[in-house]
Amino acid sequence: MKTKEPKTVEKSSAEASEQAKHFCEVFQKLKTEIQKAFVGQDEIVENVLSVLLSDGHVLLEGVPGLGKTLLAATLSKTLNLDFSRIQFTPDLMPADIVGTMVLQETKGGGHELKFQEGPVIANFVLADEINRATPKTQSAMLEAMQERQVSVGKQTIKLPEPFIVIATQNPVEQDGTYPLPEAQLDRFMVKLTVGYPGEDDYLGILNRTTGVSVSDVKSVSTGEEIMKMRQIVREVPVSEQVQRYAVRLIMATQPGSKYASEAINKSVALGSSPRGLQSLILMGKVRALIGGRYAVSCQDLADVAVPVLRHRVMLGFEGLSSRVSPDELIKEILESVEKLSD
Repeated sequence: MKTKEPKTVEKSSAEASEQAKHFCEVFQKLKTEIQKAFVGQDEIVENVLSVLLSDGHVLLEGVPGLGKTLLAATLSKTLNLDFSRIQFTPDLMPADIVGTMVLQETKGGGHELKFQEGPVIANFVLADEINRATPKTQSAMLEAMQERQVSVGKQTIKLPEPFIVIATQNPVEQDGTYPLPEAQLDRFMVKLTVGYPGEDDYLGILNRTTGVSVSDVKSVSTGEEIMKMRQIVREVPVSEQVQRYAVRLIMATQPGSKYASEAINKSVALGSSPRGLQSLILMGKVRALIGGRYAVSCQDLADVAVPVLRHRVMLGFEGLSSRVSPDELIKEILESVEKLSD
């Protein structure tokens, strides 16, 4: 049986340039509006927007008080879409997330079962402190994140588009937490580490939050426009050389592969999957577009490799005992894997 070749969208250089320009304008408008409330952290904001436009999900890791929740809520305001916040706790049940069937009385005095939607049925879902819920509850998010639907009994409910999960976790407190399994970590397109603000950023935070003025975040785009921009991302061409470079980066994270270094073979138990390769390419496409280009370069992939791969490199015993970080290993991979001419 022959498989159909994927359709390619051919554009003239003028059309491609115009689309890249429009993409940059919308991206910059969203970024500017978010930064009215969320001070600093340019790279974090850019990566979250890139994931939104790549049709993925984000895992934000950082200590409390750095604005992770504020970032997610502000992003939803810029698009005027449904926002839902789920506070994950050990007693949270799957039905509390996806919804459940409830018995309701009808006008005639009878009763009927109706589905009561859970908070996951929204455009933006903030899964706050996701690692505090039990694995059973965490798994309730898997279908929503991967299939864009939830199942309750024999009923399947499609989630609204665009849909994005922004999950947060605290890397310091480990008591009463349940580490996310590899299968769920792999559903996140990127893992972003939110650090402390700089000195000037602290002053900006004070001026915007302790005075009488309140940041007025406006809606500057729509869900329909986001869906169109996602389509533009899909249409950006990627040369065979860049694809091969991406494949080699992924293989270099896998112990025993011909591109794996000695450090990877010694320290890593599990490398990235093909889903990591897909995420790398999509994030690279957005990187090219916001740079005003309608073609992906090897450097675009290198620029996004750390946030895309850091949660997909699972350390083994020797890696954990030597306290090597996935970020260090990925940076070593970027130095060892040769960029191919685009």
